Amino acid sequence: MEERIEFQELRKKLAEKSYKMTPQRRDILEVFLDNSDGHHHLSAEEVYDILRENNFDYGLATVYRSVELLSSLGLLTRINFGDGRERYELNTATSDEHNHHHLICLNCKKVIEFDEDLLEDLEADVAKKSGFEIVNHELKFFGYCSDCRGKQHEDK
Repeated sequence: MEERIEFQELRKKLAEKSYKMTPQRRDILEVFLDNSDGHHHLSAEEVYDILRENNFDYGLATVYRSVELLSSLGLLTRINFGDGRERYELNTATSDEHNHHHLICLNCKKVIEFDEDLLEDLEADVAKKSGFEIVNHELKFFGYCSDCRGKQHEDK
């Protein structure tokens, strides 16, 4: 039931920006809702594959266009983890909060979400000194997850 509430909120956000909820957009958003556990950051190709596995017959170009539109409207957040592939996730941040941050393992490529915002003071200082109105920031840490660090010690 919670998923439907989220979906209705997404529908409302789309309507507020004068866009309709087409079947393609609905199905693509459903993929993100079904994979919104914090461990899935999906590329357009992965969304396409999930749709095909579930017998939806949308072309890859349709998926690309829809994901780009949903991202530009703020329903999805575009993320680049440095692997040459754009990924997306549902934008769950409200206008008065920041999106979460990501810890990216250089070995296994696991992405761990980190919700604590440690940059509020720095952001306020930068805004004050520069006169720049900051509306959001993105922070990524690259390193080695505990699993890979454990394996490195086993190998020695």
